Amino acid sequence: MATESVEVLIDGGKATAAPPLGPALGPLGVNIGQVVAEINKKTDAYKGMQVPVKVTVDRETRAFTIEIGTPPAASLIIKEAGIKKASSHPKNELVADLRIEQVIKVAKMKEDALLGTDLKSRIKEIIGTCRSMGIMVQGMKAEEAIKAVNEGKFDKQILSGKTELSAEELKELDEEKKKLAAEIEKRHTKFTDMGRAILKEMAGKEKNPIAAKMEEVGIPKDIINKLLEEAGLLTKEADKKGAAPAAAKKK
Repeated sequence: MATESVEVLIDGGKATAAPPLGPALGPLGVNIGQVVAEINKKTDAYKGMQVPVKVTVDRETRAFTIEIGTPPAASLIIKEAGIKKASSHPKNELVADLRIEQVIKVAKMKEDALLGTDLKSRIKEIIGTCRSMGIMVQGMKAEEAIKAVNEGKFDKQILSGKTELSAEELKELDEEKKKLAAEIEKRHTKFTDMGRAILKEMAGKEKNPIAAKMEEVGIPKDIINKLLEEAGLLTKEADKKGAAPAAAKKK
């Protein structure tokens, strides 16, 4: 049986006959409409995420099979957290909090792609990803959550098999998310005010010493760039990349 496979990334539940899927399947003589419909049915739960899809077609019979992969762990975490993107400053700005049940859910979904040999180790891998995204687990920073897993504090939840949250639990997480967003906004306002004061103090100076001064007092690079751009001191993309060189060195 001669078969040929096509592997693509599609938006969950939104596959179409347009590129990249349609042109790749066209030469194989398969019914593209049927393929698209089945893909969308199988990926509906992954709306808003990029999903790896493999379509294998029998060259003689035109029969096809569809294999659906899972989106990256980070995409699944973002969906569970109900946020648009991860934190730009995960060490200093936390954007969401997940319940351990949600972490368990992601760990199970990504089971085949993780290195851990048991559920606990895979849960810790997902918590590690949360750390790089500025997302807490059960009200704790990632390091504390991993320690709690090691100490067996979540054994009951792991054994229960529960991975979905109640409406009340989701409401509590949403309130926590709003609180974290307010804290970030307050932090950004503080740094913006500090930066504008430096701009006023150093009016007429070159861009680099102003950026260095802002960095010295702890203003994040993205806020530095925004302030310098507002002041007309950043005119090119290259300037934005090099506005605060010392910050890059510290990282």
